[in-house]
Amino acid sequence: MSLNLDALSLAERAQFTAVSAAAKANVRVVDEHRRESLKDIEGLLVAIWGMSPQGAPIPFDLLRSISHAGCNVSAAYTSEGVLCGAAVAIVSPDGSTYSLIAGVLPGVADKGVGFALKQHQRAWSLARGIETMTWTFDPLVSRNARFNLSKLGAVTSEYERNFYGAMQDSINANDESDRLVVLWPLSSTRSSKCSEGSVHEVSLPPGALNNAREYGPDGQPALLESAGSLWCRAPQDIVALRKSNPQEAAMWRLQLRDIMEGAFASGFIASGVTRTGWYKLTPVASLTKETA
Repeated sequence: MSLNLDALSLAERAQFTAVSAAAKANVRVVDEHRRESLKDIEGLLVAIWGMSPQGAPIPFDLLRSISHAGCNVSAAYTSEGVLCGAAVAIVSPDGSTYSLIAGVLPGVADKGVGFALKQHQRAWSLARGIETMTWTFDPLVSRNARFNLSKLGAVTSEYERNFYGAMQDSINANDESDRLVVLWPLSSTRSSKCSEGSVHEVSLPPGALNNAREYGPDGQPALLESAGSLWCRAPQDIVALRKSNPQEAAMWRLQLRDIMEGAFASGFIASGVTRTGWYKLTPVASLTKETA
């Protein structure tokens, strides 16, 4: 398998690994253009995020326009032909792909469908000579953070406060909408390895928890420093915490905002997330070769 991959161009390899990821997730991922299917995608996004006072997360007419403009609307279908996931992306003026949204129906989120959708977007971009993708995500959602940084090979060093203003959908529950801006170097060595299933695993150094610089709202260590890197923790399930204890959730927001803004201003970059929700923040210079 590796010999065959080595014989392919980068775009061809990306297409191969995207198809492989879809097969592993037992789905078919396609570029969707059909009107009725785009209406189904609108419904899927509403089923995932709910309907806000502004309407659907991305309404049908906008999906139709994005598709018609030649940008990307990806859809994942089960072997029975049931829509189970979707991702939408446009092309920015700087020539990068900007992913607007990506979601998978509850119940199939742990089966690799999201990974297959992102690999499809990666292959779509590389086939058009685009080597960078960006998007935003909530830094408090540690599950998404690990997916983006460790499973895909993306990095982030840009923190945006209250990006959308107060959000009123069923997931964000009126929390401030701070976001991390993801940079995914699609042609980097690390991203290529991740596309083939090699997770960029990071783990806390031995004894690091004994030297906490800050503690979180739950009273446990939340900021560590070890061997030139910083480690900061996000809660395990912020969505549940917003419902059960919105005051504590708000405290997590402020603490993580303060830590990350300070670290990024000092030249650090978030490059991975542990299984327990710890971000690894590393000096930018030490990642130059790895993300090239």
